[in-house]
Amino acid sequence: MSVIAPSTVPAAILGLIFASAGNGAWLSFALGMLGLVLVSLNVNQFTTRSASPGSLYSYIVQGLGPTAGILGGWALVFAYILTGMSTLCGFAIVGDVLLQQAAGLHAPMLVWFAGGAAASCWIAMRNIQLSAKTMLVFEVVALISIVVLGIIIWSSHGFEVDAAQFRLEGGTPSGILVGVVLVVFGFSGFESASSLGAEAKNPLKSIPRAVTHSVLFSGIVFIFMAYVVVLGFHGAPESLATSEAPLNYLASSLGWGPLGTIITIGVALSFFACTLAAINSTARIIFSMARHGLFFEALGEAHETNRTPHIAVAVSAAITFAAPAAIYMAGVTPFDAQGYFGTLCSFGFILVYILITVAAPLYLQSIGKLSARAVAYSVGGVAFMALPLLGTVGLPGSALFPPIDHTNSVLASIFLGYMAVGAAWLLAERIRRPRMISDVRGAVADVQLQFGAGAERLA
Repeated sequence: MSVIAPSTVPAAILGLIFASAGNGAWLSFALGMLGLVLVSLNVNQFTTRSASPGSLYSYIVQGLGPTAGILGGWALVFAYILTGMSTLCGFAIVGDVLLQQAAGLHAPMLVWFAGGAAASCWIAMRNIQLSAKTMLVFEVVALISIVVLGIIIWSSHGFEVDAAQFRLEGGTPSGILVGVVLVVFGFSGFESASSLGAEAKNPLKSIPRAVTHSVLFSGIVFIFMAYVVVLGFHGAPESLATSEAPLNYLASSLGWGPLGTIITIGVALSFFACTLAAINSTARIIFSMARHGLFFEALGEAHETNRTPHIAVAVSAAITFAAPAAIYMAGVTPFDAQGYFGTLCSFGFILVYILITVAAPLYLQSIGKLSARAVAYSVGGVAFMALPLLGTVGLPGSALFPPIDHTNSVLASIFLGYMAVGAAWLLAERIRRPRMISDVRGAVADVQLQFGAGAERLA
């Protein structure tokens, strides 16, 4: 399972990337795919040797120690839960479009928010197999219909080679790199399968495959759809940069309105599936950190029958609903909120991906498995993640990384403030409980021992 919902990116995020990268949108996706493949190879240094419901949090602890791991887990909770908020907004937008098309009615956005969060919570509490099957079915329906539309769009243009895109006409290096920031959001959560290590069958084999294949498969779909959708909007009266439903628009303009409706249904289901995945992943990290004594003890309890972290799931779902509802009531549209939440979660993922790429070779060194190839993966991963990081914060006087605008400055300040709160909380806990760090290290080591024998058999 992955938080990636490949069908939602062409339907909802591509326009935002095009607004920055222009005809270089496909290149932003290609760079993102290559870079995140490198990050996935670093993640798999851990997933082939150990498994944990704590996902990257536990792995960072193994490589960089409890302090960096706890802060990484703090950032990862932020990233996953903001992803769920963004996709919940997308679910509400697309769901209301469908309701209007079917019955000419609108439902209050708060009803969509509450319905999406409550349904996700119920499924996540039942069992992880139900969650995974639900997400898989929803995503397959959406993805097949979107790829079919992509082929139709391309065929309507005679399967031409769009020279403007390959020459990057109108695109700038800075715009393409800023586009990579949003691409990170599009790929974000590719590693979320690692949070289910304790619940998956044969986790030391299945999870590494899921992590890398998520990036490769999604990247191919993203690049193809970026190319054909940008091509499809050439000469169109509506701009891709401002279209809330670009795929539905193209389907209607080509006389394939019913396919557009099917795609809209699939995208709504995919947004729901992504919200469900984000709640699942958030809950399992909170559950793991609570088991390590970092959150309230109740958050580390599992359901007696379903064996799911039901209390952590309920808390995650409640927060996922509360923030979109609050800013909507403050006057922010769901479309704008979706973009804001998406940008915020990217900050968390960028930090976590940097930490995991640095942690991987240190972890391998600690167990006597360090190799030149592993060092190359780490250096490449850190170098790549520096691009969206610099694109996010900007450099004074730099044409390649211009300073960010006011809105993104506010969003960056929110994330920095959140991390500052986390650092202050960690410092206070270390003073209050001097044994906390050693307890966390011991708890993570227990997980490593639990799966160590299986790892040796795979070596």
